[in-house]
Amino acid sequence: MSSYANLPAPSPEQGLNRYLQEIRKFPMLVPEEEYMLAKRWVDHEDSGAAHRLVTSHLRLAAKIAMGYRGYGLPQAEVISEANVGLMQAVKRFDPEKGFRLATYAMWWIRASIQEYILRSWSLVKLGTTSAQKKLFFNLRKAKARIGALEEGDLRPENVAQIAHDLGVTEDEVVSMNRRLSGGDASLNAMVGSGDGDSVTQWQDWLEDEDADQAGAYEERNELESRRELLAEAMKVLNERERDILIQRRLQDETITLEDLSSQYDVSRERIRQIEVRAFEKLQQRMQELAKEKGMLATA
Repeated sequence: MSSYANLPAPSPEQGLNRYLQEIRKFPMLVPEEEYMLAKRWVDHEDSGAAHRLVTSHLRLAAKIAMGYRGYGLPQAEVISEANVGLMQAVKRFDPEKGFRLATYAMWWIRASIQEYILRSWSLVKLGTTSAQKKLFFNLRKAKARIGALEEGDLRPENVAQIAHDLGVTEDEVVSMNRRLSGGDASLNAMVGSGDGDSVTQWQDWLEDEDADQAGAYEERNELESRRELLAEAMKVLNERERDILIQRRLQDETITLEDLSSQYDVSRERIRQIEVRAFEKLQQRMQELAKEKGMLATA
């Protein structure tokens, strides 16, 4: 994917408007064209095809990046991180799954931006767990929901409610609220002079209110964790159980009982029994593993 070196890159010297104008020159792809380019990358590692997939989605990356204003970070660097996430998405995109690249890429883009913000902000260097990241990106919304947007420390009942809603400790809520309300770069600082300008807080310029950025990040982490859990739990099944369960429940185009009965030379009812038993064994093992790993099992 060396052709990525030829991508346009935002810079303070160039100016954001000029960069946005430049990326608008790249044409959007119709579904059929996107599919063919993705297949060329997957099947032949065609770097030219990958380059076209990336450039046609640079506007999407820039749009998502613009939703993360207000963190005191250079917008050009945020966009660059968004582009990194986009390139990772193209690298891993499977066109056979039936959805568009934009749908898949937005999660990678947001995750890349959020990781960059968390690496860069001294305020949140303490926050490296999934729960703490969720707290960082969702604290303002959580305070708004319960009418606790006043400056200063939160009331004990508000701290308890937010800690419960976001799955963190009360101490973490208190600490993060104090850090985001002052210190390195307060998100409550006012923006606008009041003379013809609307006066808002820096935190009002954060991520797109129409998209749950932390939720997307959490969803991706949860999906990856469950995939690992599933792969480990599958080891409890024998070869026949594993094959039948995969073909009946774990692939996009499932196989009929009739086909499997012919394949294994047993009755359809026997295939159904093996499937049900295999699923029960898998479910039990996933719950055991989830408990061992401290995860909430909902398999």
